[in-house]
Amino acid sequence: MNENEDAVSDQLPDRLSTDPKSPYYNAELLARDVGIRFKGVEKTNVEEYCVSEGWVRVTAGNAKDRYGNPLTIKVHGPVEPYFRDKGPS
Repeated sequence: MNENEDAVSDQLPDRLSTDPKSPYYNAELLARDVGIRFKGVEKTNVEEYCVSEGWVRVTAGNAKDRYGNPLTIKVHGPVEPYFRDKGPS
């Protein structure tokens, strides 16, 4: 791989979801262990984020909807996604 391909592969999208039914789901990126800082604090319960609109969707405790999916709440604020791993060396 050349340097340009490395730079592109290290870019996170504006919006990403952990739900396979979502059009914003990307298994390859999620396999690289994406971390989210929301309002400067590391969050581990983020289901979806959007950097340009400034929100994250987080799980609401252990509550489930009628289909068995976790209930989520959309919270607004500055979002900083990053890769926890540094990629292949």
